[in-house]
Amino acid sequence: MEFKDYYKILGVDKNAAADEIKKAYRKLARKYHPDVSKEADAADRMAEVNEANTVLSDPEKRAAYDNLGKEGAYRAGQDFRPPPNWDAGFEFTDGGDGAGMDGAAFSDFFEQMFGRAAREQRGGAGSSRAHFRGGPPPQQRGEDHHAKIELDLQDAYQGAERMLTLRGAKLDDSGHMVNEDRQLQVTIPKGVREGQLIRLSGQGSPGYGGGPNGDLFLEVQFKPDARWRAQDRDVYQSVNISPWEAELGGPIQVTTPGGNTVEVNVPAHSKPGRKLRLKERGIPSATPGDLYLELHVVLPPAHTDEQKAAYSAMAKAFAGFNPRSGQ
Repeated sequence: MEFKDYYKILGVDKNAAADEIKKAYRKLARKYHPDVSKEADAADRMAEVNEANTVLSDPEKRAAYDNLGKEGAYRAGQDFRPPPNWDAGFEFTDGGDGAGMDGAAFSDFFEQMFGRAAREQRGGAGSSRAHFRGGPPPQQRGEDHHAKIELDLQDAYQGAERMLTLRGAKLDDSGHMVNEDRQLQVTIPKGVREGQLIRLSGQGSPGYGGGPNGDLFLEVQFKPDARWRAQDRDVYQSVNISPWEAELGGPIQVTTPGGNTVEVNVPAHSKPGRKLRLKERGIPSATPGDLYLELHVVLPPAHTDEQKAAYSAMAKAFAGFNPRSGQ
């Protein structure tokens, strides 16, 4: 998928104020709207313009987009894959609905960036703001917010209290975007899974006319960690073993993500990549997941004469062994 330069599409500077973005959008809309334009690619250009405006006219989406492309990290048309959890910590009032003017679908780029948040938000409580002729009713519930947060996998085992900083944005009096961060003390429940939504009641947008505030939904993602990874409630942990432990087998000590040290018996003749299952040692719940230990054989370096002699003795003992015989 290609990176989209929304500023280039609208023809505005990256520091453009809200009025400049609005004017640029209206000018291009008059030029490319399929109902009036005679341009051969009017529909495609209009969809592109509408998508760019959807992001740049929303301070929250624009702040996240600017952070992704800061310092010219990406160029228009460049092959692009979003970095893992690129939007972690950014707070969105509405993720967007994935459709542009006249129901035209937004690009894969937009769907990867902002479409997922919208679908998850609608799967929860969703946005509650309705539109009424003559303005909102006397009382109306505020809009829900959505943010992705990164946690350590250990938090799922023990539960935790975390002070989180959520990054948002708003327009100042001159229509320029300014960052607006807030901190929240959040209780992370034991057994939380990746992709799960933690609901903070009343932490969304203020209500109207005395109506209640919306809620804040925090989507859990685990920080990348070379030691382990989670799949639903199961956890896969990388465990290094020596060549003699792999071939001869025997007990080893392993510290699990839950912080416990357990003794595990490595079967003799274990190959690299073999998985040892520890039942119900995964993410805790009424039905806990399992912990799978993935074995990786590590060769010790030979620095001393004695160590080098040990390798030479091994070479003699296994003189008939050819590791490339199957190639």
